[in-house]
Amino acid sequence: MSRLFARLLEKRGFSEEFLEPKWEDLAEPEVLPDMEKAVERIIRAGETREKVIIYGDYDVDGVTASAEMAEILEAAGVSEFFVMLPDRFLDGYGMSMKVVEKAKEMGATLVVTVDCGSNNGEVIKELRRIGVDTVVTDHHEISGEMPEAVAVVNPKRKDFREKVVASRALVREPQGGATERKIGVNLGKHHLEDLCGAGVAFYVARMMVKRGKMSEAQMKWMTELAMMGTICDSMVMLGDNRIIARFGLMVIKKTRRVGLRELMRNAGVKMEIGRVAVANVNGANSEKVDSGAVVNTGTVGFQIGPRLNAAGRIEKADLAYELLTTKSKVVAVNLAMKLEELNKRRREMQTTATDEVEERGVSEEPVMVVEGEWHEGVLGIIAGRLTEKYRKPSFVLTEVEDGYKGSGRSFGDFNLAKALEYCREELVSGGGHAAAAGVKVRLGRLAVFREKINEYYRSLNLSGQEKYFRVHEDLSVGSLKSLSVEFLEELKKLEPFGVGNEEPIFLLNGVVIEEVKWMGATGRHLSMLVKDDEGARMRLVGFNAEEEWGKVRVGEKVRVWVRVEENWWRGSCSVEGKILGMETV
Repeated sequence: MSRLFARLLEKRGFSEEFLEPKWEDLAEPEVLPDMEKAVERIIRAGETREKVIIYGDYDVDGVTASAEMAEILEAAGVSEFFVMLPDRFLDGYGMSMKVVEKAKEMGATLVVTVDCGSNNGEVIKELRRIGVDTVVTDHHEISGEMPEAVAVVNPKRKDFREKVVASRALVREPQGGATERKIGVNLGKHHLEDLCGAGVAFYVARMMVKRGKMSEAQMKWMTELAMMGTICDSMVMLGDNRIIARFGLMVIKKTRRVGLRELMRNAGVKMEIGRVAVANVNGANSEKVDSGAVVNTGTVGFQIGPRLNAAGRIEKADLAYELLTTKSKVVAVNLAMKLEELNKRRREMQTTATDEVEERGVSEEPVMVVEGEWHEGVLGIIAGRLTEKYRKPSFVLTEVEDGYKGSGRSFGDFNLAKALEYCREELVSGGGHAAAAGVKVRLGRLAVFREKINEYYRSLNLSGQEKYFRVHEDLSVGSLKSLSVEFLEELKKLEPFGVGNEEPIFLLNGVVIEEVKWMGATGRHLSMLVKDDEGARMRLVGFNAEEEWGKVRVGEKVRVWVRVEENWWRGSCSVEGKILGMETV
C-alpha cells in the first residue's frame, strides 16, 4: 500500500476491511420490517392464481424496482400481473386513485408498490374497501400514520430506526445480552435505512430465495437493477449499499438484458476496456486500447441513468421499463434508440432554457424565480443548473392551465420547504425538502411569489453561503509522482463512490503552468500542462471551464483541486487530472 493511499484511508476513517466488501456480509432480509408478511402474501397470490398490480414510479429507482418485482412475482407463480407506472404530468408522485379503477377493471386482489406507497393511506384504504390487499415496499419518509396495508416494508419506519439506533449502541457492549439476541449484532453497520426502492425490492427477492421460490442465481442477476437504483437515487454508499453497488457493477458487465446492452452501446459505455493486438510498422505486435467510458458509478449515474430517466421526463416511464425487461433484440434496439433521442431532446431543452435565462439577464435578487415555456419534465434539472452556475437558490416555472408549475433547488442554509410555507398564500400546492421542492403558484400571483420568497430569504440574514460551493480536498499533494498509475489502481479499491464515500479530491499545491489551451467545438474546455518542483508533469482538463480559470498564464504558479483518472493514448496509460477549482499562489 502506498503512503498516499494509507493517508487517504486514515483521513476517511476506513479500515482495510472496507476495501473488500463481501456478499455474505449483507444483512439477512427478514430483519426489514414486515418482510415475512410481504413475502407470505406474494407467495399466496401465486398459489391461488390471483391477479396482481405492481405500482411503481417514473424515475430510475422506480423503474428498476418495478422490473425486479415483476421477476419476483413470476418466481412466486403469479401468471397475470400489470405494471402501473404513474405519469409525471398527470399523476405526480405516488399512488393515484387510478389504481383503484385498474384493480376493478382487471379483477386484481393484490397491489404491490415499489418506491412509493408509504404516504398513500387514502388510496390503500379505498383498495381495501373493494377487497384488494396492498403490500408496500418503499424507502421514503413516512409522514403521519402508516397506511393500513398487509405489510409495509420500509426501512424508514420509526420502529425499525429505533432498532438500528439500539443496535449501534450494542457495539460497545459485551456480546450475548438479551437485547443483542433480539436485535442482532450491530444492525446499524448495514445502513439499511439508506436503501433505495430498488434496494428494498432486492431484499424481497433475497427473502424469496430463502423461501425456495427463487433461485440464488436469478436473484444475483437482479443485483444490477438494485445497483442502478442505488446509484441514480444518490443513496449513501456505505454498508449494504456498497456491497450491492460493487457486485451490481460486476453483473452489469455481463448483463443478459438485451435492452440494457443496447442502451449502453448507444451511450458509448463499454462493459470492459478491451486491448487488441495490432501490428506496428516493424511488424511486431503491440497493444491498442479500445478506449471508451467503462461502466462504473460515473457512467451509471451520468450516462445510463439519464437515458432511463428521459422516458419519464419527456414521455412515459413505461419505455424504460420495457427496455429493461424485453427479451427481443429488435424491440431492444428500437427502445434504446428512442431513449437516446429523448435524452438528446432533454439536453437540448436544458441548454435552450439556460440560454434564455442568460439572454434576459440574471436578476440581482438573492433567489432566482424564472418562468418560460419549458417542458415540465426538465424544470428540476434546469433549476439545479442555474443554482450551480449562479450560486443562488432557483425556481424554474412554466405556465399551466391554473397557475405556474415548477421546481426549486437550493443549498446551504436556505430551506426550500420552510420558504414555501412562508409563501403558502400564493401557492396551489408545494413542498419537498431543504434542497429540492416542487411548487405550483396560483394564476396571477407569480410576481407576489417572487417578492415574498426573496423577502423570506432576506429575513434570514444569511451570510457566508459561498462556502457551500468551495471545493475541499481530501489530501494536499506535493509531488505529482505520487499520483501514479499504480496509485490509481489502489484508488479503484475504494469504489463504488457515492454519498459518504465520495471520489477523492486532491490539492496540487504550487504547480507551475507550462501550457494552456482551449478545446472543443465551442472552445469551452480547458487543457493545461503543469509541473511540480521536482520536474514531474501532469495534464489537467476542465470541461465547461469557469472564466476565471482561463485568465491564468504560462509560468504562473497555481493551486489546483483535481480528481484523478486514467487517460489511455496509443496503448499507454497516464494519469490525468479533472479540474474542480483553481487559484493563483
